[in-house]
Amino acid sequence: MREFNIDFNKTLKKVLIVYFVIFLAGIVAAFVMGISLDINFSGGTKISYSYSDEIADKDIEAVVKETIDNSFTISKSTALAGDTQTFEISLVGKDALSAEDQEALTAALTKKFEDNKIELYNSTSVSPSIAGTFFAKSLVAVLITAIGVVIYVGIRFRKIGGISAALTALVALVFDVLITFFVCVFFRLQIDLNYIAVVLTILGYSLNDTIVIYDRIRENDKLNPDMEIGELVNISINKVMIRNIVTSVTTCLAVITIIVVSELFGLTSLRTFAIPMAFGLVSGGISSLFISAPLWVIWKKHRATKKAKA
Repeated sequence: MREFNIDFNKTLKKVLIVYFVIFLAGIVAAFVMGISLDINFSGGTKISYSYSDEIADKDIEAVVKETIDNSFTISKSTALAGDTQTFEISLVGKDALSAEDQEALTAALTKKFEDNKIELYNSTSVSPSIAGTFFAKSLVAVLITAIGVVIYVGIRFRKIGGISAALTALVALVFDVLITFFVCVFFRLQIDLNYIAVVLTILGYSLNDTIVIYDRIRENDKLNPDMEIGELVNISINKVMIRNIVTSVTTCLAVITIIVVSELFGLTSLRTFAIPMAFGLVSGGISSLFISAPLWVIWKKHRATKKAKA
């Protein structure tokens, strides 16, 4: 199997610059375009209707505007099994739409599109207070996972400086999570339950790649205890680079398939999962190779210099 000969300590600065440029663009985009939150995180109402034949979005918008005063968005989808077509009306960041208003909206749509067999398909409402509580709990879940990562890596790799390895691995994971967040901003995807699933999945996936690298560093350190740490890390990463690339590519192919299906059938729920997941997987593969271990080298060299001066 081919082996690379890349000096990852020299590429660290370039990779960090690329990440920070993306983060800066993401921050600007978030201020300009805003952040789209699902009703589970901001409160609001989602109402879905099934229909037949074709209905123009502008015609649906006209009826909704005449019936309710709140701002809204409309999305369409087609079921994978069968020919069921649905459109969803979302009122995000608002108090739950009352039962009377929902009934009035349904009556207006049914009357306007009587030839399209409009029927109420699903209705979900979440109050802003409950949404805020749920959002806080989701953040706590991610935080607990991050703490668990630090503890696990710190214990497993204590022979090569567990805490330093854990914290540099955590930095790479934070970069991956930020990439998935800004992808949602760029593509105007809602931050919903799928996003939390993406974050937790990426944390595990990227950590697995990083652990493979640290495991090889620990193994080579036993065989070559006097080797300079930068060279030790370069040799270790180059040895496992092909393995990490193959894992990332095969996983991304599966996720790309999901993206294609979601785009063909207008499956918003799959789209909000697959797109940030694909970019998160790519970032996870890059950060595990080019960020975590090179940062660890800097940490170890800094500590060694500080200890020598003392």
